Amino acid sequence: MRIRNHDALAVTPARSAALAIAESALDAIDTGAAIRRAVSLDGDRLRVGDEKFVLADDGRLRLVAVGKCATTAAASLLEVAGERLGDGIVLDVAAPAGVRLPPRLAVHSGTHPLPSAANVASTRSIVQFLEDGRPGDIVLFVVSGGASTLLCLPPGAGSCEAERAVVEALTREGATIAEINTVRKHCSLARGGRLSAVARPALVLALLFVDVPGGSLDLVASGPTVLDPSTVADAQAVLGRYGLATDGAPAPLRLVETPKDPALFAASRNLVVVSNRTALDAMATAAAHAHRAAAVRTATLAGEAREVAAGIVAELRAAKRGAALLYGGETTVTVRGPGRGGRNLELALAALPAVADDELVLTLASDGRDNGYLAGAIADAVTAREAQRRDVDPATFLRANDSYGFFECVPHALDTGHTGANVADLVVALKG
Repeated sequence: MRIRNHDALAVTPARSAALAIAESALDAIDTGAAIRRAVSLDGDRLRVGDEKFVLADDGRLRLVAVGKCATTAAASLLEVAGERLGDGIVLDVAAPAGVRLPPRLAVHSGTHPLPSAANVASTRSIVQFLEDGRPGDIVLFVVSGGASTLLCLPPGAGSCEAERAVVEALTREGATIAEINTVRKHCSLARGGRLSAVARPALVLALLFVDVPGGSLDLVASGPTVLDPSTVADAQAVLGRYGLATDGAPAPLRLVETPKDPALFAASRNLVVVSNRTALDAMATAAAHAHRAAAVRTATLAGEAREVAAGIVAELRAAKRGAALLYGGETTVTVRGPGRGGRNLELALAALPAVADDELVLTLASDGRDNGYLAGAIADAVTAREAQRRDVDPATFLRANDSYGFFECVPHALDTGHTGANVADLVVALKG
């Protein structure tokens, strides 16, 4: 079981069904399996998706993997390509236990969800690595969730502190991931298509693990290999909407334009390996196998987590007995209290007082970390009774944005550990 506390949580038939549906999603987005589906090598013939390429005798097959899937993906690509895969750089947040890579793949560790000097140094190493590209080289990119934060490379002599302060402020004010990544693309020399541009004349083959609602490729990890349609003016408009200025404390945020010449991307291919939809389709199949009337409600879930919770409960209330309503996307939390929280835990906490005895809402961060060590939670009558038994008031914790505090007192949260995958967030809502 990928949900490590499955047995402790599966105390009712509805919970067992919801957990099985969630497990199916994690199986479907398994990074290793996704890589093996997407890439194969037969002699000097490389297949990536539906396209085939011939490795030149004097060309190198190189790797740049960045994000929460980076280490697992790199290990799987080694299984596929063996010694034909040459040098590379792997930049991850937390490498899964037991995964070991050979010395020719330099492994870097960065911070998330906020950038640090370590991220800047590692990103500079990636740019220098790509600048060594030659005609005939092929660079396999793995781009996954978390790479936006990792690929921090301020222009000039800037530090990560300005970006860190702006991202903190945008997150606190409930900005969407599209808004945050629009700003990020214009304050780093490694986002917004710049890695494709610097990799020339090598051929760039990017494997994308899509973790943004709607799947706009330029927003996935702030689009390091994708031609960026946004401008500095767009980034400034986002900052203006939230009352932020580029000359604010603790250091000025310098915005730069991203490459706009299509010729810079003529030798780049971007392939979606897995997405939120991959998980939702697997969940729908699992629900149907459990004799549930499965309905994927949306793959672009968005909005304030507690408001989204109210909407999901309302849809669940109107559903027929045996329904399984499935949602994917990424909500936001406007932080007003002093507590610790994640958007999945807050959604579950907000739903808890409203769910009826025959209803259940399960939330899950597909990377296993909902702004902390928990992956999500279950809101149902079992959780509500346990809160009453322990004299813990959900409304009090919700007002404080302290969903972690609540689910530490009422232990009905999901524990998966770092999954090595990431396609944003998932919600399972069951009736009857």
